[in-house]
Amino acid sequence: MSTPKVRFGIIGCGNISQAYFNAAKRFDILELAGCADILPEVAKAKAAENHTTAYSVAELLARKDVELIINLTVPNAHASVSLAALKAGKHVHCEKPFATNLEDGQAILALAKEKGLLVGCAPDTFLGGGLQTSRKLVDDGWIGKVIGGTAFMLSNGMESWHPNPDFFFQPGGGPMLDIGPYYTTALITMLGPVAQVSGFVSKARETRLITSKEHYGEHIQVNVPTHQAGVLKFHSGAIVNMAISFDVQAHHHKPLELYGTLGSLEVPDPNTFGGPVRLSTSAGNREWREVGLSHNYADNMRSIGAADLAHALRGKRPHRASGELAYHALEVMLAFETSSKTGRAVRIHSKPKRPAPLPLGLTEGWLD
Repeated sequence: MSTPKVRFGIIGCGNISQAYFNAAKRFDILELAGCADILPEVAKAKAAENHTTAYSVAELLARKDVELIINLTVPNAHASVSLAALKAGKHVHCEKPFATNLEDGQAILALAKEKGLLVGCAPDTFLGGGLQTSRKLVDDGWIGKVIGGTAFMLSNGMESWHPNPDFFFQPGGGPMLDIGPYYTTALITMLGPVAQVSGFVSKARETRLITSKEHYGEHIQVNVPTHQAGVLKFHSGAIVNMAISFDVQAHHHKPLELYGTLGSLEVPDPNTFGGPVRLSTSAGNREWREVGLSHNYADNMRSIGAADLAHALRGKRPHRASGELAYHALEVMLAFETSSKTGRAVRIHSKPKRPAPLPLGLTEGWLD
């Protein structure tokens, strides 16, 4: 007997949405019911491209045949749209970040619990072959006990390529809430929850010049920190140095490395699903070698988190890209600025369980 499909709708038809439309088609459990956007013409264009129906947000939320909403709105709208979907009785999978402040994040978790609904959040890249392989190497003890690590996302910003870069430099944006979720979530899924954060933040420029073609020559007022650096102390004892920036012109740092008592692990860019994964161990003369991926889903699989939520819904099991995980990542990321302002380390109060690893040997299109 086949598993009943979960019909879903997408709210927010912007730059990232097509990746979700594309990947969702690869999961047998998901069935697209329609899409919506605050701009009706944008929803209609995306609906035509993907052979579905465009609705208003209110119309999509009112549909009784829609069980799941994928929320791809801009960061400052994430909380309000997720709450509206939950109030309408829908399960929710949201783009990162979960919210832009802890109060909204807590409200989403509380409402989901009250209504008995599932809420999840990107990034779901940790379910890709690269990070699942990295986690397996850590869990299987290839580098021994992890004592530390480094995590670096250093770039010169979005204004040279993104068609609408302004929101990246307003409250709810910035490098930490935009790209930081990939790094913090990857670390949490491999090392467990974070206990403390010590951080510093800065802003190199008050304005940014847009050079992407859609708004070429316009200036953006920068209203968020654009360089954040600090240290994460995990409950496991591991200590990881992190820097997330839109102010760096060039660098030589790897995105993410873990250092253990028996070796070191080069983890692939957590903003991707694939490899390469590289390992250096004392038993291997400390030479770096590439490790074959133990798991599939190594290409762009945005929506895999929503598919996992759908499997969890039908199979009555915990989902992996959960709201609790996303809230913990949010608390960690916001702690950088709090620590910088107060001059003190910030204790992290949430402590989610690590999500279960994906099974080996999954059939394409399935997660159980």
